[in-house]
Amino acid sequence: MSTVGDAARVAAVHSYQLLDAPRPVVLDELTRLASSVFETPMSTVTLVAGDRQWFAGSTGMPGSGGPLSSSFCGHVVDSRMPLVVRDALTHPVYSAWANVVGAPHIRYYAGVPLIDEDGHVLGTMCVLDDRPRETGDKQVDLLRTMAGQAAGHLSAIRNRLLLAEIGDELSRAISREEDFVATVSHELRTPVTTIQGYLELLVDNEELEPYRKMIEPIQRNGERLVRMVDHLLAGTRPPGTPLPLLRAQTDLVTVAGAAIAACRSQAAQREVTLLLEGPAEPVGVPGDFTRLSQAAEHLVRNAVLFSPAGSVVRIRIDETGLDVVDEGAGIPADELPHVVERFYRGRFAREQAVPGVGLGLSIAQRIMKAHDGTLTVLSDGSGMGTTARLSVVC
Repeated sequence: MSTVGDAARVAAVHSYQLLDAPRPVVLDELTRLASSVFETPMSTVTLVAGDRQWFAGSTGMPGSGGPLSSSFCGHVVDSRMPLVVRDALTHPVYSAWANVVGAPHIRYYAGVPLIDEDGHVLGTMCVLDDRPRETGDKQVDLLRTMAGQAAGHLSAIRNRLLLAEIGDELSRAISREEDFVATVSHELRTPVTTIQGYLELLVDNEELEPYRKMIEPIQRNGERLVRMVDHLLAGTRPPGTPLPLLRAQTDLVTVAGAAIAACRSQAAQREVTLLLEGPAEPVGVPGDFTRLSQAAEHLVRNAVLFSPAGSVVRIRIDETGLDVVDEGAGIPADELPHVVERFYRGRFAREQAVPGVGLGLSIAQRIMKAHDGTLTVLSDGSGMGTTARLSVVC
């Protein structure tokens, strides 16, 4: 089977996107160096496709390529071995070629395989002359060295192309994410918030007292939906977007109290007790009260969702942070490094259909990073409970 027509090799050649493209300056410079070192008027870095050759770098060679029917380089690729032709006019095959009997009147050719990092023979590094020449082993070795340099340049060119494609895809992904956030905000949050407003009016209407039992669950689920949408909006904010903070002296006891108040109804429904443990006096730390309360709420809510009925979730406070300790499902060792990743949901959450979209810990971590603090999640394993800690830099 011909190496030249090998599908994997041809695909590798096309992956560099140099066929029919402007020649890279660095490859032209390499051929100029080769011509100077070998004292030949012509030199090329030649890529060999399935049906033609293309000069990706060239000095002194007319045109940009040609058919394989009169290609010395095609023979090199096919054999994967160096080829040295002292005088093409005396060769039984090459002497009839158009580029030998006519311009550019090739007499001498020395070429070595151009092999990329994946082992594909892309083409050759070669020098040519219009008069016969002799070539020694040291010169062939030098040509191999230059072929290695050409392969390195080609690899760098392809890597830049890949990076550009990744950058374009990343830009498109960010654009899609921003569109998603805008759509969720406009199409879902706005009408749900409006519905909530009307429900509040209905709850305050004494004439509708007989229907209160029907209205309250609707209102409660509406609040849950608004929280989930806010959760999504906060969690899908592009990572580089600064998180606005109102920096002031904030009391961690009050932060914990706000988080407990936000989760009290859910804890009661799941028969989980919330217990605040810490000093009676305020514990002041620098930070944004609203953001820190939001981070603490995510930890408490997670603890409640993963705790069995009848258990206790403890919120402990010290001078530098806040711990949320539960007696619940715990986290397997292989999942622990991933729990703060966006949209990550462990096996227990999936199997037990625990409510949520996997953004709470990611949001909490982002809030803590904005405060130059840390979020730490510890667990001894499945069924062993979890401790999540917010540490604030004082």
